[in-house]
Amino acid sequence: MKVYLARYFKGDPVIWAIIVVLSIYSLLAVYSSTGTLVYKYHGGNTFYFLFKQTSFLIVAIIVTYLTHLVHYKHYLRLSKILLYISVFLLLFTLIMGTSLNSATRWITLPGGVTFQTSDFAKLSLIIYISKHLAVHQENIKDYEQAYKPLIRWVGIIVVLILPANFSTAAMVFIISVVLMFIGRINVKHLLRTAGLGTVGVFLIILLIYQFPNSLPRGETWKARVESFLNGSSEDNYQAEQAKIAIAEGGIFGKGPGNSTQRNFIPHPYSDFIYSVIIEEYGLLFGALPLLILYLWLLFRAGVLVRNSSRTFPALLAIGLSFSLVFQAMLNMAVNVNLFPVTGQTIPFVSLGGSSLLFTSCALGIILSISRSYQNEQKHGTETQEDNN
Repeated sequence: MKVYLARYFKGDPVIWAIIVVLSIYSLLAVYSSTGTLVYKYHGGNTFYFLFKQTSFLIVAIIVTYLTHLVHYKHYLRLSKILLYISVFLLLFTLIMGTSLNSATRWITLPGGVTFQTSDFAKLSLIIYISKHLAVHQENIKDYEQAYKPLIRWVGIIVVLILPANFSTAAMVFIISVVLMFIGRINVKHLLRTAGLGTVGVFLIILLIYQFPNSLPRGETWKARVESFLNGSSEDNYQAEQAKIAIAEGGIFGKGPGNSTQRNFIPHPYSDFIYSVIIEEYGLLFGALPLLILYLWLLFRAGVLVRNSSRTFPALLAIGLSFSLVFQAMLNMAVNVNLFPVTGQTIPFVSLGGSSLLFTSCALGIILSISRSYQNEQKHGTETQEDNN
């Protein structure tokens, strides 16, 4: 069995194992946390969301498998095209996008399938930044050639995401800056950008407080920040219920399917699924294992970077893994009330279709890089084109 799996599932076996364990957590948590939705919309068919999430995960693993078969050099060639498509999709979303939960973040495809365009844009931007940094390593400290084109594209993507999704825009900006820092961009340029970004965030917050209706999601952002700072159980209902779930979970949890707070937490299957996992599996079997899995994923990407002799795949692997881990950490921070509610899900665990698809693409690309490295180690070959 081990030989069979190794023959077809190439790349880092640890990352494959992480994907499998995250899938198990996802199935158990989604099945448990969707009980209220089942009885409200699906006539008590408790297996509805279990089958739905199972289908999503099967598709996601297939996408991961197919993506990991594609050599990473093809993403290098497509980086600019993907970025142009991202800008078009984000503009289309702002103008004609589908509004869900008072936010216009989605595009509805034929057949009623929706996907969040910011997920595609984030993936495309990471690929482009990695390529640009790799190509300009010889003059990486130069402002005009190395830094200016990058920050221009980062600014365009962030501005297009911002009106409907402040947290994702901020997350994309932070991921981009971290990746540029790893890619040896001049720290002086990065500090200047970070300073401008901080001023920009301050001005947006000031604008929201003074004129909350001036932005599409201004009222929601204002309420979330105020509820977090004031600790009001009325305004911060989600976080309060999540804290109760975590407190009831304790060290060992209440057992699979025994969560009570899933009936009170809004969106327990997506934004607050981590608190449901802790309530049922506790700190020992729920909170810590998930945290370790994501940190382990980042560590394995770091191993790829250490072993790689080429810049583009190294930056791409660390950029994609950091984006997944950063999003997971942000969700966990919200669930334990260390951060205001953001609406970010846990990659590969929360209920979802399109977000799961782009997560699987990111994991597949990381595995593709690992697979290429394994082939080079085995055959001792390396093409000139791969040296970027």
